[in-house]
Amino acid sequence: MTNSKELSAQQREQLLQTLQARFEKHTSRHEGLEWTNVQAKLEAKEDKLWSLYQMEETGGEPDVVGYDQKTDEYTFYDCAAESPKGRRSVCYDHEALEARKKHKPENSAVGMAADMGIELLTEEQYRALQQLGEFDLKTSSWVQTPDSIRKHGGAIFCDRRYDTVFVYHNGADSYYAARGFRGSLKV
Repeated sequence: MTNSKELSAQQREQLLQTLQARFEKHTSRHEGLEWTNVQAKLEAKEDKLWSLYQMEETGGEPDVVGYDQKTDEYTFYDCAAESPKGRRSVCYDHEALEARKKHKPENSAVGMAADMGIELLTEEQYRALQQLGEFDLKTSSWVQTPDSIRKHGGAIFCDRRYDTVFVYHNGADSYYAARGFRGSLKV
């Protein structure tokens, strides 16, 4: 990830081109929305563009999945076929990371998301994403975990197998090469 929260003109232009190409390729994810409106919003929100750059750089392939007329915000989700490669092998949160005594991963899902300026998908958002395509057929993704589960040391993750979305639990301090996280961002 980039240390500075500012993009160079070249990074900015390349990102906008990438996002536009993905937007135009996957119109079923955002029927009725126009790229020019999305781009205008992005160009006015440099901090959000930086977050999208982080999503892209870590393999998330962010794309627009909705628009809220009340708040005048576009919603982006990570739409990579599998859990983003640059965000795998992480435990759930900072507390879990600190609790690990041996073989600590480099980071946590919640920590990385905060550093990137995004949020982990909720279970509901994850299920909505799966209505737009088939994701995590070989990987899994941490999702926001209710406090009632987290206070017992657990966390939840989701994947798609047998044409069904499954929600599982694991110790929050666990981490696997095939488990990462997907994020959302409102612009």
